[in-house]
Amino acid sequence: MSSVEESRNEAPAYVPAHGLLRGRTAVITAAAGAGIGGATARRFLEEGARVLISDAHARRLKESEDALAAEFGADRIASLPCDVTDEDQVRALFAHAGRLHGGLDVVVNNAGLGGTAALVDMTDEQWTRVLDVTLNGTFRCTRAALRALKDSGRGGVIVNNASVIGWRAQTGQAHYAAAKAGVMALTRCAALEAAEFGVRINAVAPSLAMHPHLAKVTSEELLAELTAREAFGRHAEPWEIANVIVFLASGYSSYMTGETVSVSSQHP
Repeated sequence: MSSVEESRNEAPAYVPAHGLLRGRTAVITAAAGAGIGGATARRFLEEGARVLISDAHARRLKESEDALAAEFGADRIASLPCDVTDEDQVRALFAHAGRLHGGLDVVVNNAGLGGTAALVDMTDEQWTRVLDVTLNGTFRCTRAALRALKDSGRGGVIVNNASVIGWRAQTGQAHYAAAKAGVMALTRCAALEAAEFGVRINAVAPSLAMHPHLAKVTSEELLAELTAREAFGRHAEPWEIANVIVFLASGYSSYMTGETVSVSSQHP
């Protein structure tokens, strides 16, 4: 392998913070652990935000909160368990966000559920579960966020986590692809409604961001195949996706709404 190829396959240096979210209050779902949600929580804190993280896994969530509090201060990070398939828990999450710092500025809907199953073998339960977490959960959180942001009268931003699979076909992913395509459509429609009260709604569509959970549920063969499709010859680091979420949450994207930004180097 040449030095150029080696350089291409290496992850870039971590990008320093610039205070892009200083003074903002954010809610980030599915933020426990080392995936995109966890990386986004860290990047938001680095950029100066106050963050409320949620996750369905209470123990992992508390571990994440404690680790971030030790680094950034307990006054800037809080957590509340939330299963996005439960409307009561979603309402409680956003009510808690309002009480913490007197308002809400940014919401990142990161919660999602994948899986692999051929359509001919897929059960109703498999289909419904993926749709309920990934699409319906994003709907519930977007609705709750919009109600809070509309009432506040101070505007705000919502960023949804979609996927390139919402555009591109992949065997065994009919339920996940349908859910992520739905997230994109929800983003576009909700953005039109939210514009009248000063709220912007956009989405990111990553291709392959490697983290421990993905490695557990995906075969090495499939991961190698997906990685080979990437122009840089490597997967994305979760913080590289988080950087784009920071951009969409910040004033640098002030004229963007209803858009889905592909965060990918994948060949068509």
